Amino acid sequence: MKLTTPLLSAGTATPPPPSPEGAPVTEPAGTEVSGRERLASLVQRQGVLAVLLLVVLISSFVYPSFATLDNTRGVTVQASFLAIVALGMTMVIITGGIDLSVGSVFALGGVLAAWASQWGVLPALLVPLVVCGAIGALNGLLIARAGMAPFIVTLASLLGARGLLLAITNEGSTTYLVPKDSAFAELGQGSVWGFGYPILIALALFGAGGLVLQRTSFGQTLFAVGGSSDAATLMGLPVARAKLTVYLLSGLLAGFAGAINAARLSSGVTIIGAGMELDAIAAVVIGGTLLVGGAGSVSGTLWGVLLLAVIQNLINQIGSLNSSYQSVVSGGFLIVVVVTQRYLSRSRRST
Repeated sequence: MKLTTPLLSAGTATPPPPSPEGAPVTEPAGTEVSGRERLASLVQRQGVLAVLLLVVLISSFVYPSFATLDNTRGVTVQASFLAIVALGMTMVIITGGIDLSVGSVFALGGVLAAWASQWGVLPALLVPLVVCGAIGALNGLLIARAGMAPFIVTLASLLGARGLLLAITNEGSTTYLVPKDSAFAELGQGSVWGFGYPILIALALFGAGGLVLQRTSFGQTLFAVGGSSDAATLMGLPVARAKLTVYLLSGLLAGFAGAINAARLSSGVTIIGAGMELDAIAAVVIGGTLLVGGAGSVSGTLWGVLLLAVIQNLINQIGSLNSSYQSVVSGGFLIVVVVTQRYLSRSRRST
């Protein structure tokens, strides 16, 4: 039986048949999709891309240095780490969950990678993946098997991962350095045709994530679980396994992003990652993924990440504003997107 992606909103009792990510919803026989409904679906899926292109176009005219190749490289490299974390968050939110631990797991992954880099590139990657993956798996077990609330479980993991980080670094007084001549440092600082490896890694992961959501039964199961967990269970889908897997992936991707960031900085910085979970959630929601689950896309998340990165860069270009204004602008975007999603969902139900 082939599944399709449900487009749901809060208050929807019975989910419509799901359709593949980004594809139009398959309507029952004898019904027609109105132009208003098509427009609502298009805005939900591609609205953030239109906003991103508009902001980039205006900024290129106002600030000549914005459209330079060097600035583009800087923006995309900086955004690549948040993008990797947001990719895992996308899959979690599609299932109707949330992961508040990714910021602390990101920082922990960086510290573990820097500490293990003295033994080579493989330990520098494997140690954070094993530890951070274990944290994600624990989150998934407690949520999927024990039925605990994702908010509480991942909040506890946020505190636990940060506490483990402080224990490893003697309350933050010890900073582990990555050997400058190591292959691990090259992984974060090297480039191809002027574009850093972190950018290429993020793009490769997003390409794989898109294929998983669109072309595999696992991806279709995630949409079905987010649309209605009870209905997915009645259809015989592995709901618990799907939830466990997305939290495991979220932990792995956050730890991996932290490791690559440590390679770029040549050290395991202990103070990074605070609030990163909120940036990841904002990017995912701005990208069109519904917080209630059941609908979303990795491409939308990528545009959302880039939009936040462009906003931060514009604030730097202005010069008279400090970085705290990014949070104000990001919060404003988030409110507009959530309100728009709710309006579009109501419009689709009324047509």
